[in-house]
Formats: sequence, structure tokens, C-alpha cells
Amino acid sequence: MSNQHSQRWKTALILLGVIALVAFIDSKFLTWLFFGVVFSVGVFETLKLLNLKASKYLVLTLSLIWLGGYFYPNPPELIFLGAIFLASVVAYSHSIDIKSIALMFYPTAGILFVWSLYLSYSMESLLWLLVIVALSDVGAYYSGKKFGKRSFCPTSPKKTIEGVIGGVALATIVGAALISSKYSFLAAIIVAFFTSISSVFGDLFESYLKREAGVKDSGDILPGHGGVLDRIDGYLFASITLYIFLKALG
Repeated sequence: MSNQHSQRWKTALILLGVIALVAFIDSKFLTWLFFGVVFSVGVFETLKLLNLKASKYLVLTLSLIWLGGYFYPNPPELIFLGAIFLASVVAYSHSIDIKSIALMFYPTAGILFVWSLYLSYSMESLLWLLVIVALSDVGAYYSGKKFGKRSFCPTSPKKTIEGVIGGVALATIVGAALISSKYSFLAAIIVAFFTSISSVFGDLFESYLKREAGVKDSGDILPGHGGVLDRIDGYLFASITLYIFLKALG
């Protein structure tokens, strides 16, 4: 086993251990704190990819949004207050780059929806999210390796159509089996399918940002894995889809 591969496994096991511990304790404050750390690192990685500075207005806005998300019953709504404030700063003083507003939606929106899933549907919904996104990725890798022939898109040339289909199929079947404990199997299939599709494009969007920035990874904080965004990219889109579908089901 190569040193890089060994390092990758060690990092993965540590991450899984931390996630399992947070899930087992299932404390609102600890979960909020954990996602807050992920959020903070993800924001600074996004700033780097977009070649933006961490202005005091942006840092203050994001900090207040995350703090407010602990108390406010519907955290994603705070994104719009933040966007309004930053747009006002841009218009009034031109002291920040207008691209800073993009941070309200990436990665802020995705992580706030992860947090909202926990608040509204408990830790179980985060397990669904974890399984669907992870299997979309793992299934795509092995399906692509065995059957992949046609490139999925120019943004990520190594992804294949066959791999994506295999990953979505696996994630849909297993995800639906988990979700059907709460909803009908048909509803579970629909939710798992669209959540999986969203995770594919979440991964693709981060690949696009990295290609535009001319970098291989979003960061180097996770040995063998790159940055935080490299690990959570699929979740940032999938969390939004899963939350909205669960809301629609009532």
C-alpha cells in the first residue's frame, strides 16, 4: 500500500470516527459546533477558489448567520438577509467584491440545509444523506471502473455516464430502503433518486470551481483527501434537495 493511499485511509477512518461520535452523542450544540467548523473551513476554501478576500463584512455576516442558525427555526431564510446586507455594502461603498454574495449560496446554503435537516428530521435524516451521497460516489467509482466508456461531461472528464448511472442506481436503492421506514417506498425512491442526482452535480460544481481556479484540490487540511470542500461537495447540493423533498412529504 502506497504512503498516500495509507494516509488517505487513516484520514478517512479519523473522519468517520469523529462523525460517529457526534452522531452517537446527538447533542444540538455539539452538532452545531461540528458543522460550524466544517462551515468555516469550507468558506475559506471557497474564498481561495474564487480569489476573494475575507472582508470584515463577509466574515461578520457569515458568523451572524451561523450563530443565528442555532436559534432561528428556519436557518436557510437567513441566507437572504445576508445577501441583502452584502449587496447593500456593495452598492453603498464598493468596499467588497460583488462575488462575495456568492458565498451566501455556496457553501453557506448547503451547510445550513444540512443543519436544518438535523433540526427538523433528527440525526436519522443525516444518516440518509450520508448513505445516499457516499454510495453515489462509491457506486460511480466502481461502475465507472468496470463499465465506463463514455465521458459524462467536459468539467470532469474522468467521470463516465456508466459510472454515474451505477452510482445513482445504488444510492437510490439503498437510500430508498432506509427512507421507506418513514415514508412509502415510492416516495422513498423519488427522494433518494433526486438526492443522489443532486450530489453528482454538487461534486461536478466543485470540480468546475477547481478547474476555473487551476487547482487540483480545494485545500490540504485533510491528508490524502485535499480540502473540506473536496469531501462535502456532494452534500452541499444533496442536502437542499433532501430537505425540500422531506418538507413536501410533510
